[in-house]
Formats: sequence, C-alpha cells, structure tokens
Amino acid sequence: MLLVLLGVLILHLIILVLLVVSTAANAWTVGTDSATDLWYSCLTANGGYRCRPASNEDWIQAVQALMVLSVLFCFFSLIAFVYQLFKLVKGGRFFFTAIFQILASLFVMCGAIIYTVMSPDQDPDSAFGYAYVLAWVAFPLSLISGLIYIVLRKRE
Repeated sequence: MLLVLLGVLILHLIILVLLVVSTAANAWTVGTDSATDLWYSCLTANGGYRCRPASNEDWIQAVQALMVLSVLFCFFSLIAFVYQLFKLVKGGRFFFTAIFQILASLFVMCGAIIYTVMSPDQDPDSAFGYAYVLAWVAFPLSLISGLIYIVLRKRE
C-alpha cells in the first residue's frame, strides 16, 4: 500500500511540474525567428531578442486563466491528498482530492483546446512548441490521477 501511495504522489508531482512548465515556458508556438507563449510574443531580429506582452484578446486571457487555475487546482489537490492521508478515516476514499485533480485536468484541456482553435497563424513555418505538448500530456495524466484518487482507499 505504501508503494501505491508513493507512486500516486510521484505521479501527482510530475503532473504539477508539467503544468507549471507548460504555463510558464515560452514555447507554445515556435517559428524560425519567433516564439509565443501565454504571456509574451518574442522575435529574434538583427541578432537581438525582442519580446512584447501577449495580446489582450479574450481568448488568450481565457487560456491564461485556465492554465493558472489548472496549476492552482493541482497544487490544492496535492495539499488535500497529504492532509487526507493523515486525517482520513480507515477505508475512506480521497474524493476531495479527486475532484480537485479532475477539475485541474478539465481546465488544462479547455485551455489547450482554446489555444488550438484560436492561435494565430502568423508565420507559415510556425508550429506548436513543447509547452503546448506538455499541456496536452498533463491533461490525460491528471485525469487518470483523479480517477485513481476516486478508487483509492485509505488503509492502516
């Protein structure tokens, strides 16, 4: 049982790191001389690196909010898991932790979908970057983690 709890905790920490890196990294869309993330759009021109804030369009602000919410809910889920690990009665299930983790997965899914549909196609040779891929990887992992928390029971 201890190995299962340790495995779930490590999975949860991996998901949290994926979400933080995905939200903060400057590689949601990358091109030959540009990189765009949720917060900045950067260009490389004449040997210099110039960044400007992301647009104030509603869709990018929605993606920003959803990704920050996914990080927060994943973190709160981790705190709830540790709390329930010590305070939950024998045989109890980790429902509160599961709800927070499933909400985190839904937030990251919605944010990635909005970015996919609304991302600007400024450069013809631009592509989605590693931060975008990390967001999509974090979605099923956090959903699976939430489902594991639903099934998991505390034993002595």
